[in-house]
Amino acid sequence: MTFKDRRNPARWKGVMDKVLPAPTKVYKRIHHPAAPYTDVPRIMSALRGKAFVSAYALRFTILTAVRSGDARGATWAEIDLDAKVWTIPASRMKAGKEHRVPLCAEAVEILTTMQQWRMAGTELVFPGTRGGLLSDVAVNKTLRTVADGVTVHGFRSSFRDWGAEQTSIPRAVMEAALAHSNQDKTEAAYMRSDLFERRRELMDTWGRYCAGAGNVVRLVSAA
Repeated sequence: MTFKDRRNPARWKGVMDKVLPAPTKVYKRIHHPAAPYTDVPRIMSALRGKAFVSAYALRFTILTAVRSGDARGATWAEIDLDAKVWTIPASRMKAGKEHRVPLCAEAVEILTTMQQWRMAGTELVFPGTRGGLLSDVAVNKTLRTVADGVTVHGFRSSFRDWGAEQTSIPRAVMEAALAHSNQDKTEAAYMRSDLFERRRELMDTWGRYCAGAGNVVRLVSAA
């Protein structure tokens, strides 16, 4: 009696894995839980009642729309309070490119307070208890006391949604504020400006929104 080999001739194990390279592992994009932008003024109000470093660092992170690590790693050498500009060096940026951040009024107030609390022996603006880098655990713990179930990183999405729904600021300005790389290579080749002045307008308006000064704002796009 003759038996047919009913095994799949195109099966991976034992056949195709001998002649083809291993498949590339596919990583799913992770979406960080974010607070609705309409909740941000309430969250900021709650944080203003907490007078400790992690709360100040979290408020600063939200106001500047940066990544948590960028804010926690900020040094005084990067800050120009007179010009109201924070310059993050390329070595600390995810995209490997220097990023200038316009500072709104509340961000400047936070930095002024941190100057008064400045710890000897460290250049960090928001140092941890022993002068080292403030941990993300400490910042997240503070966030959970006022808004459980969301993440610090998620506030970048809150900012982006607010900009899209409540302002008429151009998408390029929003993306520049988030320090996102332009995926359109042709457009990126012609975009020489970092749109700083438009971003200052944007961040000042975001700061006022976070302060609860009107829930709906409209920025007029440049012609």
